[in-house]
Amino acid sequence: MIDLTKDGDLWTVTLNRPDKANALTEAMLEKLVDIAQDASAARCLVLTGAGRVFSAGADLDAARAGLATSDLWERLSSAIADLPCLTISALNGSLAGGAFGMALACDLRICARHARFFYPVMKLGFLPQPSDPQRLRDLIGPARTKMILMGGEKIDADTALAWGLVDRVVPQDQLRGTVDELSADTLSASPTHATAIKAMI
Repeated sequence: MIDLTKDGDLWTVTLNRPDKANALTEAMLEKLVDIAQDASAARCLVLTGAGRVFSAGADLDAARAGLATSDLWERLSSAIADLPCLTISALNGSLAGGAFGMALACDLRICARHARFFYPVMKLGFLPQPSDPQRLRDLIGPARTKMILMGGEKIDADTALAWGLVDRVVPQDQLRGTVDELSADTLSASPTHATAIKAMI
């Protein structure tokens, strides 16, 4: 349910559970954490999903069994945020709930035009993962963060772009090409050069 492909120094991780809207189980999160911890060997790490939804967040049965409050979410986003390589979320569709964390931790976010964004922690009675509100606030500001986390606001791709939540909106069939475009300079540079620039930023 988690696929990893390596094209030289470009690693692509695909959430591959499209029949369940790529909802994440404990085993899937553990696999993602392992990959993220190993990805310092990559020059660029891309996160994407199969089908027309990036991820609906936690699998509901697993969430009720305790996954919603697991530290795996925070371990995953921290591992991604700490990577020295370029990280890109290629959001093939909607992003919801706990799945926000991995996308917020990436350097760049691009999304398909039909994508929608929502994080219904207020309605579900869970707290967001600790770093998610801060990363979301840094991207879109405190008021808009409260609109999403406290007001239950659901936003479309164009609004996400206008707010700064994503960096580019493209048709779904252009996601791969956009990833290739955005990663080309980093992949062609020396690893130390790319790492140094990311550290400066």
